[in-house]
Amino acid sequence: MSEKSVPKRQYTNEFKVEAIRLAETVGQHEAARRLGVPVATLGNWSRRSRGSEDGVETSGCDVIAGRTTRPISELEAENSRLRKELASAKLDIEILSKATAYFAKGSR
Repeated sequence: MSEKSVPKRQYTNEFKVEAIRLAETVGQHEAARRLGVPVATLGNWSRRSRGSEDGVETSGCDVIAGRTTRPISELEAENSRLRKELASAKLDIEILSKATAYFAKGSR
C-alpha cells in the first residue's frame, strides 16, 4: 500500500505576518482560502502571535519578529478613550438626525 504524503511547506516570517494581518481584516477562513493555506495553519500562526504579544513564550514562535507590543494598561487607556469618542460621535449623529427631521417637518 503506497501512502501519498503531503510535502511540508515552508513559509517566510513576512508571509506569516501578512497572512495574520489579512486574517484580522477579512477573517481566518477567507484569508486561508485567498492564500491557499490550511485554516488550521493560519490559526496556529495567529495563536502563536497572540501568545508572544501576551508575553507568553511559545516554542518556535518567530512569527511576529518586527511587531512592537504595548503594555496592557496603555491599551486599556486607549480603548477607554476610543469608547468615549465613539459615544460622543453617536450623540452628535443623534442630535443631527433629530435636527434634520425637525427642520424638514417645518419647511413643509
